[in-house]
Amino acid sequence: MHFDLADLRIFVHVAEENSLTAGAQRAHLSTAAVSGRIKSLEAQLESRLFYRSSQGVELTPAGERLLQHARLILRQVERVKSEFSGYASDAIGHLRIFANTTAVIEFMPEVLADFLASRPGITVDLQERLTNDIIRGVLDGTADMGILGIMVGVDVPSRLKTLPFSRDRLVLATPLDHPLAEREEITYEDALDYPHVTLHEGSTLFHYLESKALEFGKPLPVRIQVFGFESACRMIEAGVGVGILPESCALRYRDHMRLSVRHLSDAWAYRERSVLIREDHVLPSFGQELLDIITQYQSSPPLAAAQHAPVQP
Repeated sequence: MHFDLADLRIFVHVAEENSLTAGAQRAHLSTAAVSGRIKSLEAQLESRLFYRSSQGVELTPAGERLLQHARLILRQVERVKSEFSGYASDAIGHLRIFANTTAVIEFMPEVLADFLASRPGITVDLQERLTNDIIRGVLDGTADMGILGIMVGVDVPSRLKTLPFSRDRLVLATPLDHPLAEREEITYEDALDYPHVTLHEGSTLFHYLESKALEFGKPLPVRIQVFGFESACRMIEAGVGVGILPESCALRYRDHMRLSVRHLSDAWAYRERSVLIREDHVLPSFGQELLDIITQYQSSPPLAAAQHAPVQP
């Protein structure tokens, strides 16, 4: 059976008015047109829906049963319309974001807290992913946008739009009494001679540093792995090892921990934080709003300023 919602609505009008004429008036149709629609509905259901008399119409048992179903169906249709009108106005929606470790731990909690506070109908799925997975996810549509630090050697396909929003660099954090704390210039290869405090193996930063160590023909000398930058800094402060961290993160924890922070002289230590979206993908308005918030985010000094301002212990 194929039910026409307009026919069901007309049927409900007639049933509630107990009159073809009054039902037709509610439906803004002629009485003859309404009578024809009711007869068509009766033929389709192979059931008589009304008893007709000079006083009007009265529902048959089949008509009573259909009235219950028709009201439920029309009520559900109104709920669907109401819910999706929210989507149409961007009051309701969902975004999936793939991001690197720094974004997930450092600044996206702050960005999303402010964004979601005023948008109760919006949900966000933020997933920590490796750089290649971020690029692939945005490229194939698994993610609406990606956030990563683009460094030397990272190739972004031309089908993706790259939106840089801040600069950061990787630095070496050590205890205050560490031999490297007094060095003016430090390379990553120098740091590989000492035990390291690193993030967990699933983090973007760990995989990147591991690959760079292998380029020097050395393993990354992991002493302990942790699940956050604060934990890493506490381990470094306690003398467990040294660690490579984003500069913005290291400077923040240095304010209340006994840490020495030194720039790495390696060219690849500079990172350009960027958002990736597909060139052909149009974000909903709330997605564009979040994109604007992220691309305006600043958490560290400009790269040019950082180059001329050595970090002191």
